[in-house]
Amino acid sequence: MNLAQIEKVAKALGDATRLKIYEHIASRGQVNCRALVNLRGITPATVSHHLRILSEAGLINCRREGQFVKNQANRDALEEFTDSLKKLAGKGKR
Repeated sequence: MNLAQIEKVAKALGDATRLKIYEHIASRGQVNCRALVNLRGITPATVSHHLRILSEAGLINCRREGQFVKNQANRDALEEFTDSLKKLAGKGKR
C-alpha cells in the first residue's frame, strides 16, 4: 500500500461515524443500508456519503441485490493497511 492509499484509509477510519459504520458492518458480515440508517438516527444521505468514502478507501464492498445494497467489510484491505503501518513504523528504527 503506498502512502496515498494509507492516507485514504486513515482518513476514512478517522471519522467517528464512519468508524462506527465500519465496525457495525465488520461485526455482522453483510449489512444493508436500512440497518445502518437505524444506527442512532443516521440519515440515509449521511449513510450513503460515509459508505461511498469507505468503499473508495477499499474498506468495504457494496453489492446490489435487487433494490437493496449489501455492504461487507473487506478484511484484506484492513490487514494490508495495518501491515503498511507496521512497515512505516519500522522505517524509523533503521
